[in-house]
Amino acid sequence: MKEKTKINKNREYRKVYNHGKSMASSVIVTYCLKNKLSVVRLGITTSKKIGNAVKRNRARRVIRAAFFELKGKVKNGYDLIFVARSKTCFVKTGDVLKDMRFHLEKLGALK
Repeated sequence: MKEKTKINKNREYRKVYNHGKSMASSVIVTYCLKNKLSVVRLGITTSKKIGNAVKRNRARRVIRAAFFELKGKVKNGYDLIFVARSKTCFVKTGDVLKDMRFHLEKLGALK
């Protein structure tokens, strides 16, 4: 992976939600869509259903840490969105990594 950028705009999130493929587990939901760029763009969503700000931030940190362990194996040219679930803030990075790897393999985003 050459470079990582963020998905910032609401319309970019909606495009991935509406046109991308998705997979869900008890820990995370993964959305994946090919883009016309040569970079991988990452978005992480945590809703207020997860809990207070401390829990939402922990969920984002766990997802980000799991993704950075896989970043060299992800093909370029994909938009990836990870949605935290209520269990995400209570599990370890390894559990999220296992589900994330399985999702990205099934969606065809891993090399």
